Amino acid sequence: MRQLQDRIRGMQDGVPRLPVATHPAFDGLLDLRTGGAYEVDSAGLALALLAQPSREGAWVAVVGVRDFGVEAAAELGVDLSRTVLVPDPGEHWLEATAALVDVVTMVVLRPPPDVTAKTASRIAARLRKRSSVLVSWGRWPGSEARLSVESSAWTGLDRGHGRLARRRMVVAVARGSAPPQQVELELDPAFGLSRVSPEPVAISEVG
Repeated sequence: MRQLQDRIRGMQDGVPRLPVATHPAFDGLLDLRTGGAYEVDSAGLALALLAQPSREGAWVAVVGVRDFGVEAAAELGVDLSRTVLVPDPGEHWLEATAALVDVVTMVVLRPPPDVTAKTASRIAARLRKRSSVLVSWGRWPGSEARLSVESSAWTGLDRGHGRLARRRMVVAVARGSAPPQQVELELDPAFGLSRVSPEPVAISEVG
């Protein structure tokens, strides 16, 4: 049904919705497509989605993230030489986002908390027209999927003298009325992001 909906939207707009490089850790869980807006609740998830397109040669952008972690982005595989940063657009965040949607494959945005459905609809039309993708770090009306960190734990500390080396996360993906699915991921500074659990599991099946 989702594929049919995507196809109908593409036919209506006259622009096909094309697949966008998605990190292998999300295989079977999330398929990014041009013209879509996706919602995340953490910087780590935003960077994970940003990494694969930039690694494969696409230009990407980050808007409204004042404390953008360059080191964390590099560890996840983001190509910083192909990343446009607009850390503090202030009240002009919408104009900055719209302008970047015109020229890059993916925009990660940290929006204000009061984004209206009308504003989101305007951006959605532009995303479809320009074949771009929006990843919102925060609530976004009409998003196609929401990714959230259900739980996480750091490993690598040795009685207070070690270094936080790896982070394990249980990530849930909710899409429409379908039951959310979850998967366990691990972020290692040396090896990047990988999947711990072999297949996504519907949350209703857990326990």
